[in-house]
Amino acid sequence: MSDPRSTPSIFTRGAVDLSALRAAPARPGPAGPEGSAPGGAAPGGSGAAPAAASRPAQAGPGGGPETIIDVTEANFQSAVLERSLATPVILDFWADWCEPCKQLSPVLEKLAAEGGGSWVLGKVDVDANPRLAQALRVQGIPMVVAVVGGQLVEGFTGVLPEAQVRQYVDAVLKAGGVAVAPPEDPRLDAADDALMTGDLDEAEAAYRKILAESPQDHAAESGLAQVQLYRRVSAADPQAALAKAAAEPDDVAAQQLAADIEVLSGQAPEAYARLIGLIKRTSGDERDAVRKHLLSLFNVAGPDDPAVASARRALASALF
Repeated sequence: MSDPRSTPSIFTRGAVDLSALRAAPARPGPAGPEGSAPGGAAPGGSGAAPAAASRPAQAGPGGGPETIIDVTEANFQSAVLERSLATPVILDFWADWCEPCKQLSPVLEKLAAEGGGSWVLGKVDVDANPRLAQALRVQGIPMVVAVVGGQLVEGFTGVLPEAQVRQYVDAVLKAGGVAVAPPEDPRLDAADDALMTGDLDEAEAAYRKILAESPQDHAAESGLAQVQLYRRVSAADPQAALAKAAAEPDDVAAQQLAADIEVLSGQAPEAYARLIGLIKRTSGDERDAVRKHLLSLFNVAGPDDPAVASARRALASALF
């Protein structure tokens, strides 16, 4: 399974020709009957589809600048391309039926509100705007990319912890020349940067060094757990692994790999439940191995995650 952040650089630009998305000048057409609107294009025709109704742009606290907007095929040029010349725009591709999107979108919206207009979150409904999704090569959702100065800044696909999403936003702001508050711990910032760019060896060494100096550093503990998680799934075929786990419910290795895949797919509660159920069906060394694996997944999310707190209670019940 590929690491959504294992790209050569999150600042890879020009991967998509955004100029192709600029709105074409309107052509004057024959006027319809008085008081009527011009007819829309037939399916498969060359005319633009009617724009979906969009929510009003959300202002920041105290009626400040816009922080969240709906992006459509009709307003992409003004809302994204032109706006990005002055303010970075981060695009969130989502759909109503996408459960992981419902986990990531609130995090992005929270960070946009905190940003106070230093960047704008553009929400793109892929079902209502299929041409935008195709033009930007959306292959899975949720997907996040940014546009800075009219150029694409590569992002990520899938659900990430809030800390990692915040790091991505900070990186986009830096790319746009926006001042970002200095990191609280430069060592952690360097380790996180290595993780974001897919350099797992460097990230692991940096996190281990922090933990050697500060054993109770939860952020470094989470980072190291993420490195280990990415290593475990790097060669896996997600669909095949999940199918094997479904066919062999008592195969410890298969269940552990399936849980890893679920965590990376934004389905951490399901992963926790899978392993807790396995703990109930195993004993001895196998049971202890599953317990330790589950604890490693708790570390990925961090101790303050509500799903972890709930799963810890279920684990205690399963063990005792």
